[in-house]
Amino acid sequence: MSKSTKVGIVGGGIGGAALARALQRQGIDAYVFERAPAFGEIGAGVQMTPNAVKVLRGLGLEADLERIGFLPQAMVGRNWNDAREVFRTPLQQMCRDNFGADFHHVHRADLHAILCKDIPAERVRFNTVCTGVTQNTDSATVHFEDGSTFEADIIVGADGIHSAVRDALWGKDKPSFTGHMCWRALVPVQQHPLPFVSPDASFWFGPKAHIVTYYVKGGAAVNIVAVNESEEWVAESWTEPSSREELLAAYRGWHQNIIDLLEQTDPEQTFKWGLFDRDPMKQWAKDRVTLLGDAAHPMLPFLSQGAAMALEDAFVLAEMIAYFPNDYQSALRCYEAERLPRTSRVQLEARERGRTYHLSTPEEQRARDEALKRQQAENPNAVGIKAEWVYEYDATHCKERIVVDEAVG
Repeated sequence: MSKSTKVGIVGGGIGGAALARALQRQGIDAYVFERAPAFGEIGAGVQMTPNAVKVLRGLGLEADLERIGFLPQAMVGRNWNDAREVFRTPLQQMCRDNFGADFHHVHRADLHAILCKDIPAERVRFNTVCTGVTQNTDSATVHFEDGSTFEADIIVGADGIHSAVRDALWGKDKPSFTGHMCWRALVPVQQHPLPFVSPDASFWFGPKAHIVTYYVKGGAAVNIVAVNESEEWVAESWTEPSSREELLAAYRGWHQNIIDLLEQTDPEQTFKWGLFDRDPMKQWAKDRVTLLGDAAHPMLPFLSQGAAMALEDAFVLAEMIAYFPNDYQSALRCYEAERLPRTSRVQLEARERGRTYHLSTPEEQRARDEALKRQQAENPNAVGIKAEWVYEYDATHCKERIVVDEAVG
């Protein structure tokens, strides 16, 4: 790969940092432009499912992941008011045997830190707000609020759900409010495990609501993701402050284990936001500019795949740029061909989980729960949230698929 190839990355979150690392490992010049004053992520957990772990392994970060992560024993579905188990999927040995990688829970800031750790300081500009992108036959240029510009062979918009790069390419879209609001909160753990939080990925299903709990930071904290249907329009933001009282009020009547956990939430680490949905895009790239992560495929959190999809995107894009030296059209075309169908399916399947997790009548809940129990009886290793197809994928084999496609074509 010619070292003269230059890539500009707008956004230094998980996807942007992963892309910078992946390109650097390919010997490709990458420059990151981040609007924040420094690298960092808000205090929230993230599930690194086996498909994401395979990417981190490919980026040389598996040992770091083992250091920062927590290995849950199982994925468990529970009834909201009596804690009855609806399904239990073993995760540790099963994931290694069936999917080729572990299943980790991590703190988002810890994940971001290991992705960023080897990015040279001279390749990052902070306090840099993108206002648009222009291009010609020879290069693409990103424009910033302070009047500066940056010219490169390829520009990648990894600038999140409110992507300025996407707006510049395709115009502003109009997301639809789903009627769901979501809380993220952390509970510090003095002595692990807490008596009311099992060491699992626990999905609590309730009427028009659900809660996911899991340990992060090696068991030193519990991450909470709580989704509740609401007619109130809540800001589409990861940093809207909430309160312990507001969270408890939304889950009044739930099992005592949930109440005990919510009562210990850290007010400084409790945030809420509205869930807005967007249909999958038909195309990401225009000429020398493309999108990655939430800029390309913002998705509801019900399959826990937002960060994982960004990691997969980053690895595949770097592989394609390296595989097609100085041929940006082929690189971006093959990147999109590999990624767009998969991320579109994840977007739509996540939308469907938002419906099945929140069934409101006892009859609907009973039918769902009985179907999950039958599935478990037929296959004890069945993933209760029906995500086998997600976990099986291996982005690190993308180049092999391109070679096969070329041979067939």
